[in-house]
Amino acid sequence: MMAAEPNAGVDAPIDADDPNFMTSLARGLSVIRAFTEREPNLTIADVARITGLPRAAARRCLLTLERLGYAGTDGRTFFLRPRILALGYSFLSSAPLATILGPVLEGVSRELQESSSAAVMDEDEVLYIARSATKRIMSVGLNVGSRLPAYCTSMGRVLLAHLPEAEVAAYLDRVTLRRFTSRTITDRALLLEELDRVRAQGWSMLDQELEIGLCSLAVPVANTAGTVVAAINVSAQAARVDRAEMTGRFLPVLQAAASDTRALLVR
Repeated sequence: MMAAEPNAGVDAPIDADDPNFMTSLARGLSVIRAFTEREPNLTIADVARITGLPRAAARRCLLTLERLGYAGTDGRTFFLRPRILALGYSFLSSAPLATILGPVLEGVSRELQESSSAAVMDEDEVLYIARSATKRIMSVGLNVGSRLPAYCTSMGRVLLAHLPEAEVAAYLDRVTLRRFTSRTITDRALLLEELDRVRAQGWSMLDQELEIGLCSLAVPVANTAGTVVAAINVSAQAARVDRAEMTGRFLPVLQAAASDTRALLVR
């Protein structure tokens, strides 16, 4: 019997009858992921609502995290403590992709004087694994570990465009195409057409679909076998950089960076 662990951040189906599956660990991770930049302080009731866990289970997870030093409390709300960064550092320190792309993004940002990021697909979202920010241009700050919807981000569309058709169809069956601005593509057929265009031209540009005032351009990063393993992008303010400059000046820099990186990414 297949059942989904209740948490917006843990959407993959799990086998409840698998003796190797630790429900308590899954619940603990879902509680950690409930905390965001917008909601850094949460009550037990908040965590129960966000994760879908019973209130008693949410309380036990929070108290365990507090006991281990990963969370703190002011008596009413809970918050993550700096020790939680050790969990992410374990991945970053052992991930050659993030290590390789860090200096690449710094070079792109230095040349273009704009923020540059790298991301991979994780479940149904893009996960930021490296970033070089020259200035804050979004209302919500982005850092390594940030997650955004794949369908309405330039890096997400690049990554979706290089997935097998069956995987893209399954993704669209699972995800609600929510409108973030009046420009966001929320029609499935139109999105598929856009993904075909991205695949054919080798890059994706978003013009204020995620947030008004934000434009983004992304290209795929492939390994030596030709498999797309990540995407890198440049983001800029729409009022300052138009589409012609994005494709005329930014695109060659991104493409060169992706090409230079390929030789370093073995299969």
